[in-house]
Amino acid sequence: MVVAKVGDSIVKVHCKECNKEHRYKSPHGAPKSVRQPSLTNPKPERAKAPPNGRVVERFEKPAVAADLGKPSRTYRASESFAVGERVDHPNFGQGVVEVSESGKATVFFATGRRVLVQAKVAAKSGLERPKPFDHSNTAGGKPVNQS
Repeated sequence: MVVAKVGDSIVKVHCKECNKEHRYKSPHGAPKSVRQPSLTNPKPERAKAPPNGRVVERFEKPAVAADLGKPSRTYRASESFAVGERVDHPNFGQGVVEVSESGKATVFFATGRRVLVQAKVAAKSGLERPKPFDHSNTAGGKPVNQS
């Protein structure tokens, strides 16, 4: 059922399926005068998304040069990688390690940079985990005479 008209054109209808009011959309499409943007006020063009809905962004070059003297290694989270190493990832393809930290590595791929998990490297600083304290030689907080 027609709810509103502007001139001779229908603009609002009452839907029989959902029992609500909607803007009217002609089954024949909009007339050509409505489809074409006016030259005085053109609409800005939007970038079209790829058919799968995901935008793929290409980057120019990695921040570090790849070490071509070594063969590329297959990515495994249980291994650690050095800066400049080439990595073969099952989803992202071949990449170059740009930053390598304990537990994670930033890798440059053709589709962009990704932070990947890697094995933690032992700390090289002078700090170590404290040794456990042996409580068997104390009684009530005082040392026991061992003689």
